[in-house]
Amino acid sequence: METPDNWRKSSHSGPGDGDSCVEIANDLTRVAIRDSKDPSCGTLLFPTGTFAAFVETLKADSVV
Repeated sequence: METPDNWRKSSHSGPGDGDSCVEIANDLTRVAIRDSKDPSCGTLLFPTGTFAAFVETLKADSVV
C-alpha cells in the first residue's frame, strides 16, 4: 500500500519544538502518521473516517 506524499507538520511546531512532532499526510481514503524526528522509522495508516473520529474525540475531551 502506498503512503500519501503530502507530509505536513502542525503549525504549532515552532523553533525548538519542531523536532518533537508528528507529521501527517492524507488522501481520500487514509491518513498516514510518522515521527518527524525519524520519518524512515515507520508509518501508521488509518482509514480517513477512523482518524476523523479519533480527532473529534480528542477535541471533545479537551473541552472538559
